[in-house]
Amino acid sequence: MTSGPSNGAGEDRPLAWPGDPELVSAADIDFEAVAHVLANTCRRGGRMRQYHSLAAHAVVVSEEIEALHGLSSEDQRTLGLHALIAGAASAWLREVSGGAARGPDRAGKLAAGIERALREAAGLDPVLGEEHAELLRFVDRMVASAECRDLLDGKDTAGGALAFPPCRRRVRPLAPDRAARMWLSRLQVLRETAGGGRTPVGTDAARN
Repeated sequence: MTSGPSNGAGEDRPLAWPGDPELVSAADIDFEAVAHVLANTCRRGGRMRQYHSLAAHAVVVSEEIEALHGLSSEDQRTLGLHALIAGAASAWLREVSGGAARGPDRAGKLAAGIERALREAAGLDPVLGEEHAELLRFVDRMVASAECRDLLDGKDTAGGALAFPPCRRRVRPLAPDRAARMWLSRLQVLRETAGGGRTPVGTDAARN
């Protein structure tokens, strides 16, 4: 399910929208365009009473990661950035992942390639260690349960009780424009923390 088009900070320049998933490189990625695609894509394919986007979900998971105790500030930043872009490959794959032209194995390979490009563009290492990957999955499941609690009347999408403990924070629906702005703002903050200065969020072409 997608919402209507949303306009944000990119109104002053053309956006490089995600295109062919076969031809994605770090230099091609326009994070502002990605933010709007994710903000206009329903987290659960429309199977909920209130709209909740992939971008809004990613922001919550990223913020919950940063709130964890026992991690260094750099681990919090790195994991928060991984969480923010974890589902961003769907911006390229949402139109084709179920198509007959590409089977599930091929779609998986495409997703892996896009994820590597996203990490490179975000300034991350290409591979996340298994311990940190498991922590990220754990927090993602907590947030998913909180979404069920707050946006699905306390049930999962199949109508059953919550199968995983939710995080404490309340999850509230966000309009696409606001979700895109929050996703971009969080990306900016996490990248600035690493570089000690302002890091533009568009493509290399847009920066030149």
